[in-house]
Amino acid sequence: LLRDAMRDIDANLPLIGIKTQEQVTRESMFGERLFATFSGISGTVALVLSCMGLYALMSHTVARRTNEIGIRMALGAQRVGILRSIMRESLFLVSIGIGIGVLGALAVTRILTSMLYGLAPYDPLTILLAASLLIFSAAIASFLPARRATLVDPMLALREE
Repeated sequence: LLRDAMRDIDANLPLIGIKTQEQVTRESMFGERLFATFSGISGTVALVLSCMGLYALMSHTVARRTNEIGIRMALGAQRVGILRSIMRESLFLVSIGIGIGVLGALAVTRILTSMLYGLAPYDPLTILLAASLLIFSAAIASFLPARRATLVDPMLALREE
């Protein structure tokens, strides 16, 4: 359509590299989109690895404390109390990590300010959502080892002790 209109005006005018405004915008934002995509992938990998690490740590802790947990249950501790205790321990570790992470993120926002499109460097909603996602993921990763701890047979633990 554009080529026909330009040919009607001047047939000798060369038309090279005609692009729509949308194409020009998309091409100019390619680097930023690529950076955002890689940042998202890196963040997802970091979240998965942190959940795997927390799961492994809590599984090891529960396995190491099996006798203690069994003795507590033999002395009358409720399964809910054991579950709550282990979940509290893991979420405490995560809270410390989130606190250090937020302080680190706030420290590097000056460097990354030019790469934040549509976000303020100190956007509390974004920080809150990211921290909530981490806490939720950590709770899921910690639940399985904590649940396994509540299934310890007190008699087996007493025999081993």
